[in-house]
Amino acid sequence: MTITQLDERKLDPAIALASLDETAPREPHRLYALKHGDCFAVADAYGDIRGAGDGFFRDDTRVLSEFRLTVGGRSLSLLGASLSQDNVLFTSNLTNLPIESAAGRQIPQGAIHIERVRLLWQERLYERITLSNYSREHSTVLVSLRFGVDFRDMFEVRGSTRSKRGTAHTAEIDQSSVVLRYEGLDKVVRTSAISFSQPPDQLTSERADFFIAVTKRSRQTLYVEVGSKTTARPQSERFRAAAARARFGMRAKRRHGATLHSSGRVFNDWMERARADVALLTTELATGPYPYAGIPWFSTAFGRDGVISALQMLWLNPGLARGVLAFLAQHQATETSPFSDSEPGKIMHETRKGEMAALSELPFGRYYGGVDTTPLYILLACAYADRTGDTAFIDGLWPSLCAAAEWIETASRSTGFLTYQRAAESGLANQGWKDSFDSVFHADGRIPKGPIALVEVQGYVFAAFRGLAKLARLRGEEERAENWELRADAIRQQVERHFWIEELGYYALAIDGDGQPCKVRTSNAGHLLYVGLPNPDRARMVADQLLSASFHSGWGLRTLADDAIFFNPMSYHNGSIWPHDTAICAAGLARYGIRDSVVRLMSGTFESAVHFNMRLPELFCGFTRSAGEAPIAYPVACLPQAWSAGSAFMLMQACLGLQIDGWTNEIHVTRPHLPIGIDNLVIRHLSVGHVAVDLTFQRVGDRVGAFLADAHEGLVPLVVKS
Repeated sequence: MTITQLDERKLDPAIALASLDETAPREPHRLYALKHGDCFAVADAYGDIRGAGDGFFRDDTRVLSEFRLTVGGRSLSLLGASLSQDNVLFTSNLTNLPIESAAGRQIPQGAIHIERVRLLWQERLYERITLSNYSREHSTVLVSLRFGVDFRDMFEVRGSTRSKRGTAHTAEIDQSSVVLRYEGLDKVVRTSAISFSQPPDQLTSERADFFIAVTKRSRQTLYVEVGSKTTARPQSERFRAAAARARFGMRAKRRHGATLHSSGRVFNDWMERARADVALLTTELATGPYPYAGIPWFSTAFGRDGVISALQMLWLNPGLARGVLAFLAQHQATETSPFSDSEPGKIMHETRKGEMAALSELPFGRYYGGVDTTPLYILLACAYADRTGDTAFIDGLWPSLCAAAEWIETASRSTGFLTYQRAAESGLANQGWKDSFDSVFHADGRIPKGPIALVEVQGYVFAAFRGLAKLARLRGEEERAENWELRADAIRQQVERHFWIEELGYYALAIDGDGQPCKVRTSNAGHLLYVGLPNPDRARMVADQLLSASFHSGWGLRTLADDAIFFNPMSYHNGSIWPHDTAICAAGLARYGIRDSVVRLMSGTFESAVHFNMRLPELFCGFTRSAGEAPIAYPVACLPQAWSAGSAFMLMQACLGLQIDGWTNEIHVTRPHLPIGIDNLVIRHLSVGHVAVDLTFQRVGDRVGAFLADAHEGLVPLVVKS
């Protein structure tokens, strides 16, 4: 498979992964992920890593590709597995199958309890394995850990093949550790050191065997660490210290921003899990916090994903948006490169740190092939300014925002629309959020020729220019403000004239290089509602169709209407359900006052989360909901995914009709609704200007009221509209 083919098959990671191992895919909702910084680990409920799409990764390289525990030469029986509420500790509870002791005595199933507890801290994996003997006999059992390290680049794990790789060095084995090294073609030596708290009875480059004596009603513990080098021998004190630091660090991240608490216990569990997932994926960079996109495939800084996640969290935690904006401004393109799809002023789509990126075997070391990222960046900056009134930060960002606007103006000059067409064959063929090779098509199934103008992208451009005009006027730059206002008005008229398809009563997905509309009904049109581009009559027509059975499955909104030629509820982009997409469409409905339907979408999304153990995946299948059945998982969706977790908060804001005006330091609430089954909701520590307040929403009969806590009355104005 070529690099180009691989990247276009980002459209469907299931296909790429199946090419590696036909026993894959592994269901994401049955896998467990840990993350810290630029490291993450994915394993199954047993705590085992089998080397399909799972593993322990550091800087886009898999530094542990196999890690399997057996007792008595047999695999174990699963009792249960879980993540701690703060996402720091993974715990698997296991028991033995019928085995023989080292002396040949039969040990019945269920005599020994095995607990595996794992965490990540500072590029190191820590594991505690505890064996507890509940039988009435003393036993010495063989405990084996099989391990392997393939040092494969993330893109190799995803399915790319390489004609040449670097050199794997002979393992260095001492009394209680194994060190494995690989020198890449980029001349970087990558190391994985596996250390044990006690010397194994037998240790090779791929296996450690321990004969552990477990007396009756007693327990024995083994500690294991995997890092880039050997350190002090693993032990209880090191494990506890790492766990304490990891939990403290996670608490610090979760303290940022306001919190939600409702009258619904299960609903609160969802909100807590979503908040914990956003915190887990947020990495502290030199420029501030940045939400990495998702584990395992996209655990890095993505422009589009970071912006949308920040928009979802903006009302609760504007500091996240500030960190995203600062990072993207720092990495804004300053030169033209067809290989990386960069042009001066353009905002980054993706960055990678692996060997293949370093060698330019693929363009994703720093890649700019996202047509929507630049207008979304401006949109976020304007929304951040409206939320906070932080003129000092916007002043520092202003040259970057102007450069981004100039790129949009230049790129739109020939057609009047912001279009894309990859500059090199190694780049993405489609460069909107639906970047599968077949996600943009004509009604008869033809793949359109470029350059392509996506409907939602024109909406983002409209919002970007409108927001910039407001900021420019506040800065006293009247000429720029008038220019951008004219451009916003022009793009609105152009979209209404060229994208609206009268016979569909809907907006076209795109306009191709021949100026022909792709007359396909997709969820993309819902993003136009989010930015407020359509007139009210057309907005209502779009809303009615989005809420019809063609799109609304009962669990959420499908990306494609079910009568389209490429509709497939099991596809990556052509009929599946993406929670972030549903949330954006819901926010659009709320903008046009269709708040009852927002409550329905919130309910379906919450019920989906319940079936997925309170954690919404990147996407799931778009089958119609049936009584008594659960939503169908997509085989290799990222889990957790930042904008899926953030969708809970965008939906909640849409229900509440809540906006914070950072220029006047006022809270505005318009026709508030509460989710089904929730009678009371409290938002604690909501920042407005330099103060933080507690805001309560209370159901009273058929109405929902909003009021500030007694102690906070008078601190900020609360404007409520029925």
